[in-house]
Amino acid sequence: MMVQALIFLFVLTESEVEESSFECSWQAILKKLDLRENNDKYTVGRPVKDHRRWTWVYIEMKIFAIIDVREADQMFVSYIWVSMRWDNEHIWWDPDEFCGQKHILVPVKYLWMPDLTIVEMTERDKTAPNPHVDIHHHGWVEYRDGQVVTSTCTMHVYKFPFDIQDCRISFKSITHSEEELKLFYNTSDYFWAQWDTTDTMQTQSEWLVHYLSIHNKSVNHFGFEQTVIVYTITMKRRSELYVANFLLPIFFFLCLDFASFLMSDTGGEKVGFKVTVLLAVTVMQLILVDILPPSSNTIPLIEIYCIGAFTLMMLSLMETILVMYFKDKDRTLIDKIEVNQKLIENTDDKLNPLLCCCTGINKKTCTSAEDAAKEVHSFSNEGSSGPHTEVSCVMEKVSEELAEMKKLIGEMPGYWHKTAEKIHKCFTIFYIIAVLLFLSTLFYMWQ
Repeated sequence: MMVQALIFLFVLTESEVEESSFECSWQAILKKLDLRENNDKYTVGRPVKDHRRWTWVYIEMKIFAIIDVREADQMFVSYIWVSMRWDNEHIWWDPDEFCGQKHILVPVKYLWMPDLTIVEMTERDKTAPNPHVDIHHHGWVEYRDGQVVTSTCTMHVYKFPFDIQDCRISFKSITHSEEELKLFYNTSDYFWAQWDTTDTMQTQSEWLVHYLSIHNKSVNHFGFEQTVIVYTITMKRRSELYVANFLLPIFFFLCLDFASFLMSDTGGEKVGFKVTVLLAVTVMQLILVDILPPSSNTIPLIEIYCIGAFTLMMLSLMETILVMYFKDKDRTLIDKIEVNQKLIENTDDKLNPLLCCCTGINKKTCTSAEDAAKEVHSFSNEGSSGPHTEVSCVMEKVSEELAEMKKLIGEMPGYWHKTAEKIHKCFTIFYIIAVLLFLSTLFYMWQ
Protein backbone atom coordinates (compact mmCIF):
# COMPACT_ATOMS: atom_id res chain seq x y z
CA MET A 1 0.00 0.00 0.00
CA MET A 2 2.79 2.35 0.87
CA VAL A 3 4.55 1.66 -2.43
CA GLN A 4 1.35 2.19 -4.42
CA ALA A 5 0.80 5.52 -2.69
CA LEU A 6 4.32 6.66 -3.53
CA ILE A 7 3.89 5.66 -7.18
CA PHE A 8 0.56 7.53 -7.37
CA LEU A 9 2.13 10.62 -5.81
CA PHE A 10 5.08 10.48 -8.25
CA VAL A 11 2.79 10.20 -11.28
CA LEU A 12 0.64 13.07 -10.01
CA THR A 13 3.64 15.28 -9.44
CA GLU A 14 5.08 14.47 -12.88
CA SER A 15 1.77 15.30 -14.55
CA GLU A 16 1.58 18.60 -12.71
CA VAL A 17 5.14 19.44 -13.78
CA GLU A 18 4.34 18.54 -17.37
CA GLU A 19 1.17 20.63 -17.26
CA SER A 20 3.02 23.52 -15.66
CA SER A 21 5.90 23.33 -18.17
CA PHE A 22 3.38 23.21 -21.02
CA GLU A 23 1.71 26.40 -19.85
CA CYS A 24 5.09 28.10 -19.62
CA SER A 25 6.16 27.15 -23.15
CA TRP A 26 5.73 29.00 -26.42
CA GLN A 27 3.62 26.16 -27.77
CA ALA A 28 0.94 26.96 -25.19
CA ILE A 29 0.64 30.52 -26.52
CA LEU A 30 0.60 29.30 -30.12
CA LYS A 31 -2.13 26.81 -29.23
CA LYS A 32 -4.19 29.46 -27.47
CA LEU A 33 -3.91 31.86 -30.40
CA ASP A 34 -4.24 29.08 -32.97
CA LEU A 35 -1.18 30.56 -34.58
CA ARG A 36 0.05 28.19 -37.26
CA GLU A 37 1.02 28.10 -40.91
CA ASN A 38 -1.71 28.73 -43.51
CA ASN A 39 -4.16 30.18 -41.00
CA ASP A 40 -6.15 32.70 -43.04
CA LYS A 41 -6.98 34.64 -39.90
CA TYR A 42 -3.34 35.79 -39.58
CA THR A 43 -2.01 35.63 -43.12
CA VAL A 44 -4.80 36.94 -45.36
CA GLY A 45 -5.50 40.66 -45.24
CA ARG A 46 -4.53 43.33 -42.78
CA PRO A 47 -4.65 42.28 -39.07
CA VAL A 48 -7.78 44.31 -38.17
CA LYS A 49 -11.18 43.18 -36.94
CA ASP A 50 -12.88 46.00 -38.86
CA HIS A 51 -11.54 46.64 -42.36
CA ARG A 52 -12.56 50.31 -42.07
CA ARG A 53 -9.78 50.87 -39.55
CA TRP A 54 -6.30 51.60 -40.90
CA THR A 55 -3.14 49.80 -39.81
CA TRP A 56 -0.28 51.87 -38.48
CA VAL A 57 3.32 50.83 -39.09
CA TYR A 58 6.16 52.40 -37.17
CA ILE A 59 9.51 52.44 -39.01
CA GLU A 60 12.98 53.01 -37.67
CA MET A 61 16.17 52.76 -39.71
CA LYS A 62 19.81 52.77 -38.68
CA ILE A 63 22.66 52.96 -41.17
CA PHE A 64 25.66 50.92 -40.11
CA ALA A 65 27.97 51.09 -43.11
CA ILE A 66 28.55 52.97 -46.35
CA ILE A 67 29.91 50.25 -48.60
CA ASP A 68 30.33 52.15 -51.84
CA VAL A 69 29.34 55.33 -53.66
CA ARG A 70 29.54 54.97 -57.44
CA GLU A 71 29.65 58.46 -58.88
CA ALA A 72 29.76 57.32 -62.50
CA ASP A 73 26.66 55.11 -62.05
CA GLN A 74 25.07 57.42 -59.45
CA MET A 75 24.59 54.52 -57.05
CA PHE A 76 24.68 54.42 -53.26
CA VAL A 77 25.44 51.08 -51.56
CA SER A 78 24.80 50.91 -47.81
CA TYR A 79 24.17 48.40 -45.05
CA ILE A 80 21.12 49.26 -42.97
CA TRP A 81 19.05 47.83 -40.15
CA VAL A 82 15.28 48.33 -40.37
CA SER A 83 12.86 47.88 -37.50
CA MET A 84 9.11 47.73 -38.21
CA ARG A 85 6.32 47.57 -35.62
CA TRP A 86 2.60 47.31 -36.18
CA ASP A 87 -0.53 46.29 -34.29
CA ASN A 88 -2.20 42.92 -34.85
CA GLU A 89 -5.69 43.01 -33.38
CA HIS A 90 -5.97 39.21 -33.41
CA ILE A 91 -3.10 38.72 -30.96
CA TRP A 92 -3.55 39.07 -27.19
CA TRP A 93 -2.82 36.98 -24.10
CA ASP A 94 -2.41 37.38 -20.37
CA PRO A 95 1.26 36.93 -19.40
CA ASP A 96 0.24 35.70 -15.94
CA GLU A 97 -1.40 32.66 -17.50
CA PHE A 98 1.86 31.68 -19.21
CA CYS A 99 4.45 32.15 -16.47
CA GLY A 100 4.90 35.85 -17.27
CA GLN A 101 5.76 35.45 -20.96
CA LYS A 102 5.24 38.81 -22.63
CA HIS A 103 6.63 38.06 -26.11
CA ILE A 104 7.62 35.12 -28.25
CA LEU A 105 9.33 34.56 -31.61
CA VAL A 106 7.35 32.95 -34.42
CA PRO A 107 8.16 32.26 -38.08
CA VAL A 108 7.44 35.06 -40.52
CA LYS A 109 5.17 32.83 -42.59
CA TYR A 110 2.70 32.63 -39.70
CA LEU A 111 1.69 36.30 -39.88
CA TRP A 112 0.76 39.09 -42.27
CA MET A 113 3.70 41.39 -43.02
CA PRO A 114 3.61 44.99 -44.28
CA ASP A 115 4.54 45.06 -47.96
CA LEU A 116 7.08 47.85 -47.59
CA THR A 117 9.71 48.54 -50.19
CA ILE A 118 12.56 51.00 -50.70
CA VAL A 119 11.70 53.36 -53.55
CA GLU A 120 15.29 54.02 -54.66
CA MET A 121 16.43 50.39 -54.51
CA THR A 122 17.64 48.97 -57.83
CA GLU A 123 18.95 45.57 -56.68
CA ARG A 124 17.39 43.21 -54.16
CA ASP A 125 19.49 42.00 -51.27
CA LYS A 126 20.74 38.48 -51.95
CA THR A 127 21.23 37.58 -48.29
CA ALA A 128 18.53 35.58 -46.50
CA PRO A 129 16.07 37.74 -44.54
CA ASN A 130 15.33 37.34 -40.86
CA PRO A 131 12.96 34.31 -40.60
CA HIS A 132 11.28 35.34 -37.31
CA VAL A 133 9.06 38.09 -35.96
CA ASP A 134 8.64 39.06 -32.33
CA ILE A 135 5.01 39.21 -31.12
CA HIS A 136 4.01 40.87 -27.83
CA HIS A 137 1.08 39.97 -25.56
CA HIS A 138 -0.73 43.27 -26.29
CA GLY A 139 -0.72 42.70 -30.05
CA TRP A 140 2.45 44.47 -31.15
CA VAL A 141 4.46 42.70 -33.83
CA GLU A 142 8.07 43.67 -34.39
CA TYR A 143 10.33 42.70 -37.27
CA ARG A 144 14.01 43.56 -37.56
CA ASP A 145 16.27 42.83 -40.47
CA GLY A 146 19.60 43.97 -41.86
CA GLN A 147 20.20 44.25 -45.58
CA VAL A 148 22.56 45.64 -48.17
CA VAL A 149 20.72 48.29 -50.18
CA THR A 150 21.86 49.38 -53.64
CA SER A 151 19.90 52.53 -54.39
CA THR A 152 19.97 55.41 -56.82
CA CYS A 153 21.41 58.71 -55.65
CA THR A 154 21.65 61.86 -57.71
CA MET A 155 25.25 62.99 -57.43
CA HIS A 156 26.13 66.68 -57.48
CA VAL A 157 29.82 66.63 -58.34
CA TYR A 158 30.25 70.33 -59.15
CA LYS A 159 32.62 70.78 -56.19
CA PHE A 160 34.30 67.38 -56.45
CA PRO A 161 36.36 66.36 -54.42
CA PHE A 162 35.05 68.85 -51.83
CA ASP A 163 31.44 67.86 -52.45
CA ILE A 164 28.61 67.03 -50.05
CA GLN A 165 26.04 64.47 -51.19
CA ASP A 166 22.46 63.85 -50.07
CA CYS A 167 21.27 60.28 -50.66
CA ARG A 168 17.74 59.17 -49.85
CA ILE A 169 16.24 55.90 -48.67
CA SER A 170 12.44 56.05 -48.86
CA PHE A 171 9.96 53.48 -47.50
CA LYS A 172 6.42 53.00 -48.80
CA SER A 173 3.82 50.31 -49.25
CA ILE A 174 3.54 48.54 -52.58
CA THR A 175 -0.24 47.95 -52.69
CA HIS A 176 -1.91 49.66 -49.72
CA SER A 177 -3.25 53.19 -49.85
CA GLU A 178 -2.90 55.81 -47.14
CA GLU A 179 -6.42 55.00 -45.90
CA GLU A 180 -5.44 51.38 -45.24
CA LEU A 181 -1.85 51.63 -44.05
CA LYS A 182 -0.12 54.63 -42.51
CA LEU A 183 3.58 54.95 -41.82
CA PHE A 184 5.03 56.73 -38.80
CA TYR A 185 8.49 57.49 -37.49
CA ASN A 186 9.85 58.60 -34.17
CA THR A 187 10.16 62.39 -34.16
CA SER A 188 12.93 62.10 -31.59
CA ASP A 189 15.11 60.66 -34.34
CA TYR A 190 15.92 64.23 -35.30
CA PHE A 191 18.65 64.00 -32.70
CA TRP A 192 20.62 62.24 -35.42
CA ALA A 193 21.54 65.68 -36.63
CA GLN A 194 24.06 65.56 -33.76
CA TRP A 195 24.69 61.85 -34.26
CA ASP A 196 28.16 60.56 -33.44
CA THR A 197 28.85 58.07 -36.23
CA THR A 198 31.90 56.59 -34.53
CA ASP A 199 29.65 54.56 -32.20
CA THR A 200 27.44 52.93 -34.83
CA MET A 201 29.12 53.20 -38.23
CA GLN A 202 31.30 50.21 -39.01
CA THR A 203 32.76 51.64 -42.21
CA GLN A 204 32.18 54.83 -44.17
CA SER A 205 34.38 54.23 -47.21
CA GLU A 206 35.71 57.64 -48.29
CA TRP A 207 32.76 59.48 -46.75
CA LEU A 208 31.92 61.13 -43.46
CA VAL A 209 28.25 61.08 -42.47
CA HIS A 210 27.28 64.50 -41.11
CA TYR A 211 23.67 63.92 -40.17
CA LEU A 212 20.53 62.03 -41.09
CA SER A 213 17.17 63.76 -41.40
CA ILE A 214 13.70 62.20 -41.58
CA HIS A 215 10.42 63.44 -42.97
CA ASN A 216 7.22 61.99 -44.38
CA LYS A 217 5.19 62.95 -47.42
CA SER A 218 2.17 61.80 -49.39
CA VAL A 219 2.53 60.74 -53.00
CA ASN A 220 -0.03 59.74 -55.60
CA HIS A 221 1.05 56.51 -57.24
CA PHE A 222 -1.28 54.61 -59.56
CA GLY A 223 -4.27 56.70 -58.60
CA PHE A 224 -4.23 56.58 -54.79
CA GLU A 225 -2.40 58.40 -52.03
CA GLN A 226 0.41 56.69 -50.15
CA THR A 227 2.56 57.68 -47.19
CA VAL A 228 6.33 57.74 -47.76
CA ILE A 229 8.97 57.95 -45.02
CA VAL A 230 12.14 59.54 -46.40
CA TYR A 231 15.54 59.20 -44.72
CA THR A 232 18.09 61.67 -46.12
CA ILE A 233 21.74 60.83 -45.47
CA THR A 234 24.04 63.85 -45.75
CA MET A 235 27.68 62.93 -46.13
CA LYS A 236 30.90 64.69 -47.04
CA ARG A 237 33.73 63.24 -49.06
CA ARG A 238 37.18 62.78 -47.59
CA SER A 239 39.13 64.94 -50.02
CA GLU A 240 42.68 64.55 -48.70
CA LEU A 241 43.63 61.66 -51.00
CA TYR A 242 42.24 63.43 -54.07
CA VAL A 243 44.18 66.56 -53.21
CA ALA A 244 47.39 64.57 -52.80
CA ASN A 245 46.91 62.27 -55.80
CA PHE A 246 45.19 64.55 -58.31
CA LEU A 247 45.14 68.27 -57.59
CA LEU A 248 48.75 68.61 -56.43
CA PRO A 249 50.27 66.67 -59.38
CA ILE A 250 48.54 68.96 -61.87
CA PHE A 251 49.74 71.98 -59.90
CA PHE A 252 53.26 70.56 -60.02
CA PHE A 253 52.93 70.11 -63.80
CA LEU A 254 52.07 73.81 -64.03
CA CYS A 255 55.19 74.61 -62.01
CA LEU A 256 57.30 72.44 -64.31
CA ASP A 257 55.84 74.18 -67.33
CA PHE A 258 56.71 77.55 -65.84
CA ALA A 259 60.23 76.33 -64.98
CA SER A 260 60.71 75.35 -68.63
CA PHE A 261 60.86 79.09 -69.46
CA LEU A 262 64.43 78.98 -68.14
CA MET A 263 65.44 76.36 -70.71
CA SER A 264 67.31 77.32 -73.87
CA ASP A 265 65.28 77.87 -77.04
CA THR A 266 67.95 76.27 -79.23
CA GLY A 267 67.21 72.73 -80.25
CA GLY A 268 64.01 70.83 -79.64
CA GLU A 269 64.50 69.85 -75.97
CA LYS A 270 62.24 72.61 -74.67
CA VAL A 271 59.37 71.75 -77.02
CA GLY A 272 59.71 68.04 -76.22
CA PHE A 273 59.64 68.76 -72.48
CA LYS A 274 56.48 70.86 -72.78
CA VAL A 275 54.75 68.25 -74.92
CA THR A 276 55.55 65.58 -72.31
CA VAL A 277 54.04 67.68 -69.51
CA LEU A 278 50.98 68.35 -71.68
CA LEU A 279 50.48 64.61 -72.24
CA ALA A 280 50.71 63.98 -68.49
CA VAL A 281 47.80 66.37 -67.88
CA THR A 282 45.84 64.61 -70.64
CA VAL A 283 46.30 61.28 -68.84
CA MET A 284 44.96 62.84 -65.64
CA GLN A 285 41.90 64.04 -67.54
CA LEU A 286 41.25 60.53 -68.86
CA ILE A 287 41.37 59.19 -65.29
CA LEU A 288 38.89 61.87 -64.24
CA VAL A 289 36.44 60.83 -66.97
CA ASP A 290 36.10 57.38 -65.35
CA ILE A 291 35.25 58.92 -61.95
CA LEU A 292 32.72 61.63 -62.72
CA PRO A 293 29.19 60.84 -63.93
CA PRO A 294 28.63 61.73 -67.59
CA SER A 295 25.06 62.83 -66.82
CA SER A 296 26.09 65.81 -64.71
CA ASN A 297 24.24 69.00 -65.70
CA THR A 298 27.18 71.29 -64.93
CA ILE A 299 30.89 71.01 -65.62
CA PRO A 300 32.66 70.16 -62.35
CA LEU A 301 35.25 72.58 -61.02
CA ILE A 302 37.92 69.90 -61.15
CA GLU A 303 37.27 69.53 -64.88
CA ILE A 304 37.64 73.30 -65.28
CA TYR A 305 40.86 73.01 -63.28
CA CYS A 306 42.24 70.41 -65.71
CA ILE A 307 41.06 72.27 -68.81
CA GLY A 308 42.52 75.54 -67.50
CA ALA A 309 45.90 73.95 -66.78
CA PHE A 310 45.86 72.27 -70.19
CA THR A 311 45.03 75.60 -71.90
CA LEU A 312 47.83 77.46 -70.13
CA MET A 313 50.33 74.76 -71.05
CA MET A 314 49.12 74.79 -74.66
CA LEU A 315 49.57 78.56 -74.86
CA SER A 316 53.03 78.18 -73.36
CA LEU A 317 53.93 75.59 -76.00
CA MET A 318 52.66 77.84 -78.82
CA GLU A 319 54.63 80.79 -77.42
CA THR A 320 57.79 78.67 -77.35
CA ILE A 321 57.28 77.65 -80.99
CA LEU A 322 56.72 81.30 -82.02
CA VAL A 323 59.82 82.52 -80.17
CA MET A 324 61.93 79.76 -81.72
CA TYR A 325 60.59 80.70 -85.16
CA PHE A 326 61.59 84.37 -84.75
CA LYS A 327 65.04 83.49 -83.47
CA ASP A 328 65.61 81.06 -86.32
CA LYS A 329 64.51 83.73 -88.77
CA ASP A 330 67.04 86.17 -87.29
CA ARG A 331 69.73 83.52 -87.43
CA THR A 332 68.92 82.85 -91.10
CA LEU A 333 69.18 86.59 -91.82
CA ILE A 334 72.66 86.76 -90.31
CA ASP A 335 73.74 83.76 -92.40
CA LYS A 336 72.52 85.49 -95.59
CA ILE A 337 74.45 88.64 -94.77
CA GLU A 338 77.63 86.64 -94.21
CA VAL A 339 77.16 84.82 -97.56
CA ASN A 340 76.58 88.10 -99.41
CA GLN A 341 79.69 89.63 -97.85
CA LYS A 342 81.74 86.72 -99.11
CA LEU A 343 80.24 87.09 -102.58
CA ILE A 344 81.10 90.80 -102.64
CA GLU A 345 84.65 90.04 -101.60
CA ASN A 346 84.96 87.47 -104.40
CA THR A 347 83.50 89.97 -106.86
CA ASP A 348 86.03 92.60 -105.82
CA ASP A 349 88.85 90.14 -106.37
CA LYS A 350 87.64 89.50 -109.92
CA LEU A 351 86.88 93.12 -110.67
CA ASN A 352 90.24 94.63 -109.70
CA PRO A 353 92.35 92.95 -112.50
CA LEU A 354 89.78 93.90 -115.08
CA LEU A 355 89.73 97.50 -113.90
CA CYS A 356 93.50 97.59 -114.01
CA CYS A 357 93.45 96.15 -117.52
CA CYS A 358 90.93 98.73 -118.64
CA THR A 359 93.02 101.50 -117.09
CA GLY A 360 96.11 100.27 -118.91
CA ILE A 361 94.27 100.29 -122.24
CA ASN A 362 93.06 103.84 -121.70
CA LYS A 363 96.60 104.96 -120.92
CA LYS A 364 98.07 103.77 -124.22
CA THR A 365 99.01 106.94 -126.06
CA CYS A 366 100.77 105.25 -128.99
CA THR A 367 97.54 103.82 -130.30
CA SER A 368 95.99 105.80 -133.08
CA ALA A 369 92.36 106.74 -133.27
CA GLU A 370 91.74 104.28 -136.07
CA ASP A 371 93.21 101.47 -133.95
CA ALA A 372 91.04 102.54 -131.03
CA ALA A 373 87.97 102.50 -133.26
CA LYS A 374 88.93 99.09 -134.52
CA GLU A 375 89.36 97.85 -130.98
CA VAL A 376 85.91 99.13 -129.99
CA HIS A 377 84.42 97.49 -133.07
CA SER A 378 86.31 94.29 -132.38
CA PHE A 379 85.12 94.33 -128.74
CA SER A 380 81.54 94.75 -129.86
CA ASN A 381 81.88 91.92 -132.38
CA GLU A 382 83.62 89.53 -130.03
CA GLY A 383 80.78 89.78 -127.44
CA SER A 384 81.63 88.21 -124.06
CA SER A 385 85.24 87.53 -124.99
CA GLY A 386 86.33 91.14 -124.39
CA PRO A 387 87.35 92.64 -121.04
CA HIS A 388 84.65 95.33 -121.25
CA THR A 389 81.94 92.66 -121.46
CA GLU A 390 83.27 90.94 -118.35
CA VAL A 391 83.34 94.26 -116.55
CA SER A 392 79.71 94.91 -117.45
CA CYS A 393 78.67 91.45 -116.23
CA VAL A 394 80.52 91.86 -112.96
CA MET A 395 78.99 95.28 -112.47
CA GLU A 396 75.52 93.85 -112.96
CA LYS A 397 76.24 91.22 -110.29
CA VAL A 398 77.53 93.89 -107.97
CA SER A 399 74.38 95.95 -108.47
CA GLU A 400 72.22 92.93 -107.70
CA GLU A 401 74.19 92.15 -104.56
CA LEU A 402 73.93 95.77 -103.45
CA ALA A 403 70.15 95.68 -103.93
CA GLU A 404 70.00 92.48 -101.87
CA MET A 405 72.17 94.11 -99.23
CA LYS A 406 69.78 97.06 -99.07
CA LYS A 407 66.89 94.68 -98.41
CA LEU A 408 68.86 92.92 -95.70
CA ILE A 409 69.90 96.21 -94.16
CA GLY A 410 66.18 97.06 -93.96
CA GLU A 411 65.91 93.94 -91.74
CA MET A 412 68.66 94.71 -89.26
CA PRO A 413 70.40 91.67 -87.75
CA GLY A 414 69.03 91.03 -84.24
CA TYR A 415 65.62 92.60 -84.94
CA TRP A 416 63.66 89.33 -84.76
CA HIS A 417 65.69 88.20 -81.77
CA LYS A 418 64.70 91.33 -79.88
CA THR A 419 61.08 90.87 -80.94
CA ALA A 420 61.15 87.29 -79.64
CA GLU A 421 62.60 88.44 -76.31
CA LYS A 422 59.84 91.04 -75.92
CA ILE A 423 57.17 88.46 -76.67
CA HIS A 424 58.73 86.05 -74.16
CA LYS A 425 58.81 88.64 -71.39
CA CYS A 426 55.24 89.76 -72.00
CA PHE A 427 54.00 86.18 -72.08
CA THR A 428 55.86 85.30 -68.88
CA ILE A 429 54.13 88.16 -67.05
CA PHE A 430 50.78 87.14 -68.55
CA TYR A 431 51.39 83.48 -67.60
CA ILE A 432 52.12 84.29 -63.96
CA ILE A 433 49.10 86.60 -63.60
CA ALA A 434 46.78 84.12 -65.38
CA VAL A 435 47.88 81.19 -63.19
CA LEU A 436 47.47 83.17 -59.96
CA LEU A 437 44.04 84.52 -60.92
CA PHE A 438 42.87 81.16 -62.22
CA LEU A 439 43.93 79.16 -59.16
CA SER A 440 42.74 81.72 -56.60
CA THR A 441 39.32 82.03 -58.26
CA LEU A 442 38.94 78.26 -58.59
CA PHE A 443 39.88 77.46 -54.99
CA TYR A 444 37.61 80.26 -53.75
CA MET A 445 34.70 78.65 -55.62
CA TRP A 446 35.65 75.25 -54.17
CA GLN A 447 35.52 76.61 -50.65
